[in-house]
Amino acid sequence: MAAAKTISEYLLQKLFTHGVRHMFGVPGDYVLSFFHQVESSSIKVINTCDEQGAGFAADAYARVKGLGVVCVTYCVGGLKVTNTTAQAFAEKSPVVVISGAPGTNERIKSPLLHHKVREFDTQLKVFEQITVASTVIDNPQTACREIDRVIDAALQHKRPVYIELPRNMVSVTALPYYLPQDIPLPRDDNALKEALLEARDIINTSRKPVIVSGIELHRYGLQDEFLQFIDKTNIPVVSTPLSKSVISEHHPQYMGIYEGAIGRSDIREYVESSDCLVLLGAFMTDINLGLFTACLDQGRSIYATSEKVYIHYHAYENVSLGDFLKGLLQTDIDKRETGAIPHPKPLQPLQPVTGKKITINYLFRSLNAFLDKNTVVIADTGDAMFGAMDITIHKETKFLAPAYYASMGFAVPGSLGVQLADPNLRPLVLVGDGAFQMTGMELSTSARYQLSPIIIVLNNSGYGTERPMLDGSFNDLTTWAYSSIPDILKSGRGFSIKTEDQLEEALTLSRQYAEDICILDVQIDADDKSLALESIAKAFASRV
Repeated sequence: MAAAKTISEYLLQKLFTHGVRHMFGVPGDYVLSFFHQVESSSIKVINTCDEQGAGFAADAYARVKGLGVVCVTYCVGGLKVTNTTAQAFAEKSPVVVISGAPGTNERIKSPLLHHKVREFDTQLKVFEQITVASTVIDNPQTACREIDRVIDAALQHKRPVYIELPRNMVSVTALPYYLPQDIPLPRDDNALKEALLEARDIINTSRKPVIVSGIELHRYGLQDEFLQFIDKTNIPVVSTPLSKSVISEHHPQYMGIYEGAIGRSDIREYVESSDCLVLLGAFMTDINLGLFTACLDQGRSIYATSEKVYIHYHAYENVSLGDFLKGLLQTDIDKRETGAIPHPKPLQPLQPVTGKKITINYLFRSLNAFLDKNTVVIADTGDAMFGAMDITIHKETKFLAPAYYASMGFAVPGSLGVQLADPNLRPLVLVGDGAFQMTGMELSTSARYQLSPIIIVLNNSGYGTERPMLDGSFNDLTTWAYSSIPDILKSGRGFSIKTEDQLEEALTLSRQYAEDICILDVQIDADDKSLALESIAKAFASRV
């Protein structure tokens, strides 16, 4: 008979079984005893400067590793990670939010305990709106079942979940249970068979099919099957901003990023003139669709998601993306001759001119030449993300950005999660000065755990994305000496960059300082922006 486990031991074992090796968080009195238990386990505590940083780090960890964990105290910590949890929900990232809470024995007669907002279940009600499953572990007889139910939901739906752990439950012995595990999602085999036959006939009779590859291919681990499908059919492929790098951008059938009128005109023309659009796991968001400037005809579309498949104007319920894609591999679909298609147009590096002022255009061309297969790009929202759409990512899943939820502040703490999830990767962080001032303090955490991100600060003294929409003093920021931050941290290297030759020297030295944090303060004019940002800002401005 297996030895009895406490509730915390069972929870930690469940997380470890699913690949979790690091837990991000900030301690507080309601969760201190659980943090102590974690320190005695095989999972390492990564305590960050702020809860929002912990939440973003856990999100990035989940995108690389498959499951992430953030642990915080009650309300003052928990409510600070609602934003990061909302992003994980919107962009389908499986993060487990663990919150300490007052003990069940402390709640009698509803006393006014510190951190309490309204009722003891106020925080739970908030998280019920932004997670796919939630629970309060207040009964040792149901604790194991509830932990399994909630974590399995995160893995099944690729969305965040919430576990509230009252502090007097941490060391209570959990009563085992013996219920069947891995309850499958609803599946309709007859609908799947019919959907595959209809899709086969449409694809085989089409003249110009195109695949729009979506982020769910990554979230559900379907990239290998997707590559097999491309090789089987020879159908050309585009990505969306959110799914950039879902496959290697060197693949011969890869055309580039499709984003409606915001992106390249040749890609837009090719996609929108297709008589058979095969959308696999794509999110139809405003940014993915170039603020809805995309013209994708539903009557010419096969659209598979994690929950159902749409073919033209009808839906096949309970047919998942995974089952549909694997079924397509077994279906008699013709392989096409390789035709003339658009291909990515790599940004060509420019020769640096000594003393010439740095520009956004020069920066991204230089960074494109700098990247290698062991570099993962983490872009914050704004020109850090939009300007990066044209850089070439050499391997799959090596570009992360909040391209749907678009929360500022993701990239710097995200680099923590990425490098801890895969120590073989070196993060290249693209972040505006506004976003950096929100969460850049997490470089202190990077220094503590001896991580080595390269931080590119796009320093234009304010919110460069918003200025073209509606400008005012509210878009201005105090300028920091970003290159001096290593002096404060007593760790890393800083570079102040105003010219092209200074950038090249800094990148070369950053490569040499492979074990150090490197911060490149790239000082650009306030009105300097990429063509992509200029286009999307104009579209946003019409709505402000």
